[in-house]
Amino acid sequence: MAGTTLNLTKLPTTETIKFVCSYGGRILPRYPDGKLRYYGGHTRVLAVNRSISFSELMAKLGELCGKTVSLRCQLPTEDLDALVCITSNEDIANLLEEYDRVVGTQSTSVKIRAFLSTPKKCSPSPTVSTASVSADSGAGSGSGSG
Repeated sequence: MAGTTLNLTKLPTTETIKFVCSYGGRILPRYPDGKLRYYGGHTRVLAVNRSISFSELMAKLGELCGKTVSLRCQLPTEDLDALVCITSNEDIANLLEEYDRVVGTQSTSVKIRAFLSTPKKCSPSPTVSTASVSADSGAGSGSGSG
C-alpha cells in the first residue's frame, strides 16, 4: 500500500492547491531596480481542493481576511505588473491550467500568488493593454506590414 501512496504523490496534479494570499498592503516599486514587490499587509497560505468553485473560493478568502474581497492572481511566468482578475469558474480553470503547465516542468510545488483587495470592478487588463499598444503602434507610419 505504501507504494501506491508514493505513486500518487508523483502525479503532476494534486487534489489540493495552495494560494499565497497577500492583503492589506500595496504593490510598490523596489528602490534599487524599480521591480514591483508587495509591501506591508499580511500574507497567509490557503489550501483548497482544486475543484473548488469561484463562489466557494471567494467565501474562504473573505473568511481569511475578515471582509469581502476581489481576487487578482500572478501568472507563474509574469511579474506583478500583469495580475489577472479572477471573477468566474472559467477564470479559475484557466489559472489552474497555467500553473499545471509550470508544475509539469518543475520538480517543486508551485503556489498560486494571490492579491486580495476591497471589491472593485475588474477592468479587463488585456483589452486595456491591447488598446494602448494599438494606439502606440498606430502613431508611427501608416502601414505596419514588415
